[in-house]
Amino acid sequence: MQYRDFSNTGWKVSEIGLGCWAIGSEWGDVTATDAREVLKASLDNGVNFFDTADVYGDGRSEKFVGELIKSTSEKIFVATKAGRRLNPHTPEGYNLKNIEKFIDRSLTNLGVDCIDLLQLHCPPSEICPKKETYEMMDELVKLGKIANYGVSVEKVSEAMDAIQFQNVKSIQIIFNIFRQKPAETFFKEAAKRDVSIIARVPLASGLLTGKMNQGSKFPQNDHRNYNINGDAFDVGETFSGVNFEKGLEAVEKLKGLIPDNYSLADLALKWILMHDEVSVVIPGAKNESQALMNLKASDLDEISSLLPSINSIYDELIKPDVHNRW
Repeated sequence: MQYRDFSNTGWKVSEIGLGCWAIGSEWGDVTATDAREVLKASLDNGVNFFDTADVYGDGRSEKFVGELIKSTSEKIFVATKAGRRLNPHTPEGYNLKNIEKFIDRSLTNLGVDCIDLLQLHCPPSEICPKKETYEMMDELVKLGKIANYGVSVEKVSEAMDAIQFQNVKSIQIIFNIFRQKPAETFFKEAAKRDVSIIARVPLASGLLTGKMNQGSKFPQNDHRNYNINGDAFDVGETFSGVNFEKGLEAVEKLKGLIPDNYSLADLALKWILMHDEVSVVIPGAKNESQALMNLKASDLDEISSLLPSINSIYDELIKPDVHNRW
């Protein structure tokens, strides 16, 4: 496992972390045994960055991560998120009273006194450019409840707004072979300000594993079933907003580029890691074998010679549909 710097925190984080959404909810049923095995296998193989949120299984994911923290003497970095518990989810809800209440609940779930990194969880767009948002977060740092903060966003424009504020340590954004827009200008601006990038949905909800086909079916309680048109939350979170059939077509073309010793998932993760501005990529896993599969890419040979061919598949099949939406 290779490690990268995380903003100006002094942290060295595993370049492949673990996204803990699947062990909370929305990805079909994941047993408690599988959730714990995913976390342990990740930790045992060099992962030290774990990303969760208070709404993943209404605290289920955070509690599993809390067990992991308690089980090890190693320093691990835990990022959680707050804001999506608001109902309705409106800009007015983003005030100190509400966010502090959510953080207090996360502190209990995680069993810690201070959260390493608290991210606002895909807040409404108008929250991102407001200085009051970051004054509130600075206050929470002063109170000792969070050590650092960042913002998880849907759109590049929101990311650009948030990095104007000097204490923002990180932006979490969807970035993968099917969602390339962040690399255009945002990455350079983030690097200039020493803002770390956490790349989420790296495998496009499994599309970029190459294991799906026209007949693939998903459980009722899996967002790849019920959010295919964005009925529950931003459609960009499901298959990265890519039309499923077009995604499969692009995947077939990508399969023709896979080097020896690589799987398609390895290729997809390595493609992200070829961008130096990314501090950590956070694939999820529903069982131990998936967790282990996600980790191999860190130590594989670089693929710079393949980047033009990979990017041309995006340009041809995916870009017209998704590039300007987020």
